[in-house]
Amino acid sequence: EESSLKQLLQIRRVYVDRLTGGETAAQMRDILLSSLETTNLFVVTENPERADATLKGAAEDLVFTDVHTSSDSINAHTNLGTGRNTKTSNGLNAGFGVGESESEHSTERRHEAVAAVRLVNKEGDVIWATTQESLGAKFRGASTDVAEKITTKLKADFARARMLPPSTTTVVPSGGSAPQAAAQLAIK
Repeated sequence: EESSLKQLLQIRRVYVDRLTGGETAAQMRDILLSSLETTNLFVVTENPERADATLKGAAEDLVFTDVHTSSDSINAHTNLGTGRNTKTSNGLNAGFGVGESESEHSTERRHEAVAAVRLVNKEGDVIWATTQESLGAKFRGASTDVAEKITTKLKADFARARMLPPSTTTVVPSGGSAPQAAAQLAIK
């Protein structure tokens, strides 16, 4: 992970490739381009040959209706009866009944967006990836919220990369070893 984070700092230009997915993937690409442009982390280019890295991935923005239907019912009946028909008539009748029935039907319009993207360097190695989804935010739609989440994650990872200690490498003169090179530097 540290190696990938350090590679992020090498990026100067990014090309955002066409996103795969449904009909809304092209719209998601445009929203993502706009969101990435505001980061000032790198130049967003429309020329893939000039890019140090390419953002690839898939996206989908769906609007659908959730339908919920439920039904409950309780019912009980009891009857008792007897009777005699003679000159003196006797009869006994009883009855009991309970019933309850409840049903509910609701529809809800839903909006959902998801995107899985990755930054790929010129050698084809994935140096950063994220998957984000949204049901929409208070003041923006689901696609815009997903693009913002991707941008926020990328900015956070760039900040983490800047916090990493710089790589230390020892330059060894030809024909020598690292301890000899250290000794020669100490003498000078």
